[in-house]
Amino acid sequence: MSCCGDSCSINLGSGYPIPLNLSRGTYIYDQLVRATSGFSEANLLGQGGFGYVYKGVLPEGLEIAVKQLKMDSKQGEKEFQAEVETISRAHHKHLVLLHGYCIFGAERLLVYEFAPNKTLEFHLHGEGQPVLDWAARMKIAVGSGKGLAYLHEDCNPAIIHRDIKASNILLDFGLEAKVSDFGLAKIFDDSITHITTRVVGTFGYLAPDYASSGQLTEKSDVYSYGVVLLELITGRPPITTETESSWKEGLVDWARPLLSQALQDSNFDALVDPRLLSNYNTTEMARMTACAAACVRLSPWLRPQMGQIVQALEGHLSLTDLAERTQSQHSSLCRSSGSSTFDAQKCMDDTKKHNMTWVSQDSGSSRSSSGSTSEYGLNPSNSSGDFQQTS
Repeated sequence: MSCCGDSCSINLGSGYPIPLNLSRGTYIYDQLVRATSGFSEANLLGQGGFGYVYKGVLPEGLEIAVKQLKMDSKQGEKEFQAEVETISRAHHKHLVLLHGYCIFGAERLLVYEFAPNKTLEFHLHGEGQPVLDWAARMKIAVGSGKGLAYLHEDCNPAIIHRDIKASNILLDFGLEAKVSDFGLAKIFDDSITHITTRVVGTFGYLAPDYASSGQLTEKSDVYSYGVVLLELITGRPPITTETESSWKEGLVDWARPLLSQALQDSNFDALVDPRLLSNYNTTEMARMTACAAACVRLSPWLRPQMGQIVQALEGHLSLTDLAERTQSQHSSLCRSSGSSTFDAQKCMDDTKKHNMTWVSQDSGSSRSSSGSTSEYGLNPSNSSGDFQQTS
C-alpha cells in the first residue's frame, strides 16, 4: 500500500495503484450494465480517442457518467492507469469527481459524476446554441483556472494534465467548470525541471515548445489554458479552416497581433466575440486578454504560473505585477540554467511542420487529432437522450 497526501492506494498486481478513498469505490460490472441500460446507444454521451462515455443512473437515483475504455490497444490500458492514478490524488471543486472504477476481465470502466451542462466547447461552438454571456465566460475561466492551478501547485507531486481544451471542461447545473479527462496526465516530481515524452494532445492547443521538443512542463498546460481563454474572448475555435483554400489557421496566430493592440488601446472590438454585442465588463475583459496574452507567449519561461493567472483574473494581482513576477521568475530560471536563450523562430517552424504532419494523418483514434476527444464531445450518437447534440 502507498499513500500520497490524503490518498491511499493498493496495487492489485497490474502495475498501477488502485485508490481506496474514492467516494464510492469499486463497482460491479453488472451494476454498470444495468445503470446504462446495457451501454445502449441512447445513453451514449460521446466518445474520445480511447473510449466511450455513457450516462447512467444508479438505483438510488444518482446520475453518473461511465467511461468505457477501449481495450484493444495498450494505450487504452495506459489511459485507465493514468486516470485512476492522477484523479485519485486530486480532490477539488473544479475537477470532475471520480466516484469509482470497475475491472472486469478485459473491461476497464471509470465512474464519474455526471455533468448536466455538457462542455464549454458545446456552449461556445455548438451549432444553434444560445450565446454564452460574459459573466458565465468569466466564471468558467476562473473555475477551470483554479482546477488547473490546484493540479500544478497544490498536489504533491504536481500533475500535468497534457490535454487542456474546451471539450475537457465540463459544466454543472450552475455552469461551474470541472476539468476532466486525465487519460494523458503525468505526475511531475518537483525535483525535476521537465519530462521528455512522446508528444500528445490536441491540435490547436499544443504549446509550441512542447510540440517541437517533447519537453513537458506545467507551462505546457498554461499555454493550452491560454487558448481556452482566447476561445472565451473571441468565440472562435482553436483552428479555423479557410473554406476556399482549406488552410487551417490557428487561433493563437490570428489573435496574437490583436491582443497587443487591444491592450495598448484598451479597445477590444476587433478581438471580442461579436455575438456578445459589446455586453461585457471592460475591466474583466482587459484582465482576461492580458492573461491570455501571457499564457500563449512563445517562451515557456515567460508564461505565468496558473495561481498567478487566477489571481489576475479575479483582480487580486495587477496586470503590471503579473508581468513583473513572470519576468522575475524567468530571470531566476536563466541564472540557474546558465542560459537565457530560446529559439522562438525554430520553435514556431518545428511546430508548424509537426502540426502539418498531424493534419495529414488519419485522426480516427488519435488523441492528437483536431476532432473532439472529450467525454461529452460535439458529435455523440444522434439518439443520445438528454445530451443530444447535432452538428
